[in-house]
Amino acid sequence: MTHPAQAGFSAPDDLVTVGHVTGAYGIQGWIRVRPYSSEADALLNAKTWWLEKSGQPKQDVDVMQSKGHSGDVVARLTGVADRNAAEAMKGTVVSISRKHFPALDDNEFYWVDLIGSAVENLQGEQLGVVSDMMDNGAHPILVVKAPAQETAPELQPQPAADAKPKKGAKEKSAAAPELLIPFVDQFVKTVQQSEKKIIVDWDKDY
Repeated sequence: MTHPAQAGFSAPDDLVTVGHVTGAYGIQGWIRVRPYSSEADALLNAKTWWLEKSGQPKQDVDVMQSKGHSGDVVARLTGVADRNAAEAMKGTVVSISRKHFPALDDNEFYWVDLIGSAVENLQGEQLGVVSDMMDNGAHPILVVKAPAQETAPELQPQPAADAKPKKGAKEKSAAAPELLIPFVDQFVKTVQQSEKKIIVDWDKDY
């Protein structure tokens, strides 16, 4: 059954967002969830999911059945009885308690722990921050958002002495580019998880 967080069922402090509902699966109330990582073990291990739809409080829901399907997770939840109810959940964000994450071997990392890490190369140059992770089928890829570059203000004709300045005039900022760095040993040299820092063998101008 589901319990709104406001009704006394407080959401745990260790919730991690792991995916979102993309729609219904079949006609018996199953939903399809797109995981935010190529590894869906945590979703499959958890018997309680926390759901959040835009503008609504988090609710916990019991997972009756779940299984992997074509890279997604399909699940049957308590209180979702038919396809219409499942379709109504489209866009719902799914979070689970960190305690349901399987233990990792050395040099293995959950994607959620890498996002937000500062990235620098072997020359000590700051490349940006990990904004996302993706998988190209062969290996994961770090999506690194570089800092926005300030550009010089455009030269304008000198206004007359009595001219009034235009409102909202400001320097333009170049859009921050993205770097796509394969998350493999060849390029990723050190992951300092406690410091949220990743050292890579990657030229700033790649």
